[in-house]
Amino acid sequence: MQRLICVLFIFYCGQAFGQQVDINALQPDSVYENVCSKKIYSDSLSTTFVIWIKHTVPKHYHAAHTEQVFVLEGHATMLLGDVWLDVAPGQQIFIPKGTPHSVKVKEGEVLKVISIQSPMFDGTDRIKLE
Repeated sequence: MQRLICVLFIFYCGQAFGQQVDINALQPDSVYENVCSKKIYSDSLSTTFVIWIKHTVPKHYHAAHTEQVFVLEGHATMLLGDVWLDVAPGQQIFIPKGTPHSVKVKEGEVLKVISIQSPMFDGTDRIKLE
């Protein structure tokens, strides 16, 4: 599954940027305490990030955005609405707009995901619940 995601993503980014992007080789640009995100593509319809999480993402929702998360590395539990899910590499999670969600990473691991948000996401549609 992870290989398929990378192949599809390489094709998509190759079309957009005229080059290939190796998702597995992407690393944070700097040292970070908890969460680091790197925007790798954006247009008016969607924005794609690679996100690294060391500990938690506080409970929040997006009023106007849907989100798809593809887990590349690490293990965590994710609150999606009222349900806690175990997440692991190769899984895809759909988060409909308006759905509260949060993440707790397994001790000693780093969760690395691809997050695709539609429409374009500029960070202003994150409504904190904690």
